[in-house]
Amino acid sequence: MATDTRVAAAAPRLTLRSGNQMVVEWALRAGCRFFSGYPITPASEIYREMTQRLQARGDAALGAPDEISALCYCIGASQRGVKAMTATSGPGWALMVEAFQYALMAETPVVVVLVQRLGPSTGGATQGAQGDVLLAEFATSGGYTVPVFAPSTPVECFTLAMAAFNWSEALRTPVVLLSDKEVAMTYEAVDLAALPEVPVRARPMARAEGYRPVHFVAADEVPPFAPLTGALKVTVTGSAHNKDGWLRKNDAETLEVLRHLEAKIAARASDMAMVAPDLQEDADALVLSYGITSRAAREAVRLGRATGRRLSFMGLLTLFPVPVEAIREAARAARRVVVA
Repeated sequence: MATDTRVAAAAPRLTLRSGNQMVVEWALRAGCRFFSGYPITPASEIYREMTQRLQARGDAALGAPDEISALCYCIGASQRGVKAMTATSGPGWALMVEAFQYALMAETPVVVVLVQRLGPSTGGATQGAQGDVLLAEFATSGGYTVPVFAPSTPVECFTLAMAAFNWSEALRTPVVLLSDKEVAMTYEAVDLAALPEVPVRARPMARAEGYRPVHFVAADEVPPFAPLTGALKVTVTGSAHNKDGWLRKNDAETLEVLRHLEAKIAARASDMAMVAPDLQEDADALVLSYGITSRAAREAVRLGRATGRRLSFMGLLTLFPVPVEAIREAARAARRVVVA
């Protein structure tokens, strides 16, 4: 029997991939050249795959003695111009928090993949949970906003890892990719060739002449990165500082810098807003959900519609900054909102 080669050639090339593996896939496409981590379930697959694949192509992957060191190694690599990522779960995230807020204060891009499991403390390493949402968002003293993205499928792990890297670089800020055990360790059929090609963001470098580490005019501007050539001395600190990077606590310029850390993210909140809507114009209720729970919520909406109920659904891919306008628009006609 003859085979139609045109059909065969066009067929999708499906392969099984987990959420963790899809994070790795995009990290490598995005130009990540440094990974450091400490093995912890359910994020260990990212540790293993990043280590193997980075080392195979001559890039750097370090097994750290602890999670504090892992994130600090990533921050150091990023400050030397290399895109960097780490991955952990609840207990490791608790250790990373100080280094994470150092990255925020020092305006150092880095991606942290936080794969949630049952807590508190050691909790249940192989039990899925979604209890780290507020811990991810409010990990910094002072209550500063950081971008948090939450996938619900392996493909979304890819697209949101893409968003995490690009926004981290664009804003010069740490970003959290908030996965969970079920999303991270679930395998699904994926056509890798059909995944979107997105331009990899390059870092804009400042000129050495007249360089100031925190140069901006409007509070929501993002300073260019330090030039990495020549003998230019650059001051970086996690303490309150002025635009030259020197420790200052009470002068007007330091207050400008602190306001700027929030303003640069707030000004781009609408651009960062990503949702997965499935709306009905005449819906009585809007169901909001995120992460692995949104898959069950979406199915519940489908079953409810089959019985005649008028329901809308919206999955939140961006958790913070909260996609206020998208939620408000979706909820405008609904009599009630259900958060699942």
